[in-house]
Amino acid sequence: MTEKKQNKAASQPGLFDTGNTPLKSSGLKSSGPKGYSTMYCDGACSGNPGDSGIGVSINLSDEDAVALNKDKSYAISEYIGIATNNIAEYSALIRGLEKAMSLGIKRIKVFLDSELVVKQLKGVYKVKHKNLIPLWQQAKGLLENFDSCKVAHVPRDLNAEADSLARKGVKKGRQR
Repeated sequence: MTEKKQNKAASQPGLFDTGNTPLKSSGLKSSGPKGYSTMYCDGACSGNPGDSGIGVSINLSDEDAVALNKDKSYAISEYIGIATNNIAEYSALIRGLEKAMSLGIKRIKVFLDSELVVKQLKGVYKVKHKNLIPLWQQAKGLLENFDSCKVAHVPRDLNAEADSLARKGVKKGRQR
């Protein structure tokens, strides 16, 4: 398991200007900072199924970094074993949400390049594959822990850092 601090902060202004709504909004104001932290996540496979890795880039809002006394950026790159690409995508999301919670983040915007995962989380697509159902349930449960969260699909080129971290995770497995 590799986790390193990053200096580069990623922000994608305007991505939520298209009418995307939060998965959950309790209507209660967060007692913490007003800004949203961001998370980009991706899963990668060599073969499907095959050696798989996950990549996550978390960038705390300025308010979160100050209020929580945390570094501004975090990166996760891990090998997760033999899995399908969809399992890797969900695994990256889950690992990232767990890290965000451990940092004390309460308001988060999550970006994935997996349209399937985003549409399943928003209820547009049903989760039919038996191996994805528990991961979907776990991800939904984790999302409920945030005061406010938004999940959006982004093109792969806007998810390049998480993609690179995920591919590095796959390589870690090949080196074993």
